[in-house]
Amino acid sequence: MFHRRRPATTTTRESKPTLMTRLRGPGARKQTIKTKSTTTRHTPATTTRHAPSTHRTTKRHWGSTTPQHHHRKVTMGDKVSGAMLKLKGSLTHRPALKAAGTRRMHGTDDLGYNLYQGVSLHNEVDQYLGMRYAKAPVHDLRFRSPEDPDANSKLFDASSFGPICIGVGQTPSDSLSEDCLFINVWKPANASSDSSLPVWLFIQGGGYANNANANYNGSEVVEQSGHDIVFVNFNYRVGALGFLASEAVRQNGSLNAGLLDQRKALHWVKKYIRHFGGNPDHIVIHGDSSGSGSVAHHLTAYGGRNDNLFIGAVAESTFWPTQRTVAEMEFQYQRFVKDVGCDEDEESLSCLRSAHIDTIQTYNVDEPFPGGSDDPAPLWYFLPIVDDDLVHDRLYSSFEQGKLIHVPLIVTDDDNEGTDFAYNATSQSEVAQFMKNNYPGLSHVQLDTISKAYPRMDPLPKHAAYFPSAAAAYGEATFTCPGNHMAASMSRYFSSDKVWNYRFNVQDPTEIANGKGVPHVFDLPAIFGVGETNEPTYSYANINSAIIPITMDYYLSFIKALNPNEYRNEDAPMWNPWGDGQGQRLKLETNSTNMEIVPKQQTERCEMWMKLAPAMEH
Repeated sequence: MFHRRRPATTTTRESKPTLMTRLRGPGARKQTIKTKSTTTRHTPATTTRHAPSTHRTTKRHWGSTTPQHHHRKVTMGDKVSGAMLKLKGSLTHRPALKAAGTRRMHGTDDLGYNLYQGVSLHNEVDQYLGMRYAKAPVHDLRFRSPEDPDANSKLFDASSFGPICIGVGQTPSDSLSEDCLFINVWKPANASSDSSLPVWLFIQGGGYANNANANYNGSEVVEQSGHDIVFVNFNYRVGALGFLASEAVRQNGSLNAGLLDQRKALHWVKKYIRHFGGNPDHIVIHGDSSGSGSVAHHLTAYGGRNDNLFIGAVAESTFWPTQRTVAEMEFQYQRFVKDVGCDEDEESLSCLRSAHIDTIQTYNVDEPFPGGSDDPAPLWYFLPIVDDDLVHDRLYSSFEQGKLIHVPLIVTDDDNEGTDFAYNATSQSEVAQFMKNNYPGLSHVQLDTISKAYPRMDPLPKHAAYFPSAAAAYGEATFTCPGNHMAASMSRYFSSDKVWNYRFNVQDPTEIANGKGVPHVFDLPAIFGVGETNEPTYSYANINSAIIPITMDYYLSFIKALNPNEYRNEDAPMWNPWGDGQGQRLKLETNSTNMEIVPKQQTERCEMWMKLAPAMEH
């Protein structure tokens, strides 16, 4: 997800007595720890980013500079739950926030284990927050693939989120850090290692530039499932720290480190989720925005090699930006090395690893691509690249050739995917320049073709005359059409009956009045529940409240049965699969959800974008 400015939201869950469990495997003993009354707070912060150009008339927001607050009340007599997990490298955690007055267990002598102390909530859900799934990727581990954490016999507090991964244009703080590879789990309170529950693994978005959807509260979806699933989310490296590309990085580090972090988290869940009641053989991955683009990368990882890490996938608002080769991104590395002051060092990568994080972050910013301009600035700069290993090819090509894992798939889009990102263009030439700056490989002839496909459209409130054209072109090129391509490819190579698509068209009066329509990932509160994300409530608390159980239950049904219809809400219609024709999709709309066919005109425009994919480095 890519944030507009968001007001701070509050997530409140009352906790109640539970058991602290030391797990050495099945049949582990249970112990009880009581706590004094306290309130714990974690404040993950995001930063508002502006383009470097002073000429840019629109700006892209990455969330409020005011930290988002997630409150959880811990009352007198509460019990704290935890798990000691036997790891190849064990689990360690530097608690981000210690609960005042919490009695802690003394350390154990069981080397190779780690004990996590979580909290049980009053909705019969246990939560374990801020567990380390990999070593801190700092110093010599900067720009390398994630490693197993060190063994530690201490008891660690898992009642607070760990810091999130620092991204483009952000300043280090207690809640934004390079030491950020933490994972969170929500489980039914009565789940044991024998429960074998379906697992929902969420990969957050943020344009590969920041962790935009960090620390969503998974307790409501666990409760709504009938306490029949386990929910997991996590952080991964982004920006320069996650996606700096060069032959130097390939030779003495790891390309696509952010994707490798995700891969590490998938392996962690596969190996340890049983201790939380989850079924390691029933994991469904779900990503939004760049998290959805990441889902596409995991579906095509290693040329479509199936490592049996998941059995289903949800791609919500699929995001496919430019995807270049290492050689094509060498300019980025050389520019970054020079900016940081490592260009005269024979070992430039070692110099970058020794640089202070404040220096790294000073130059962890977007810059124009060669052949492009900063008027307006490109939206995305540090991105996954073709590395001939994890990423064999560009996504359009991989899906077109069927080099993908065959699993049931849901693909989704919002009705106006591009309105959060488009340049506020006043002319057709400004639309063309905006597209050129984000896709510098487009020729003048190709830009003319795009202009004809997206002429001047009906005006939108508070925007210039050609903003609707820019928004429609960018939205379909980068989000909607890649999603349709995923659905069509999986239908063709796997099964036309096991792929589903929806268009989210829930109208919010404020967004409509602001000229945004139904913008990118506007469906998130309907999926996770009002107040469980860092999104404002919008009209979900009143006129659009009816869409929440319908949307959430479709998701939960897919997580549990790999079919959105099996456990759908009683007020929800049958959701027909994509099929092998023009494409069927569900229109999700308050009090008017029904099936529709993808319009012929959109199909034709998507065919145009597919032909342009090589030039756009898609």
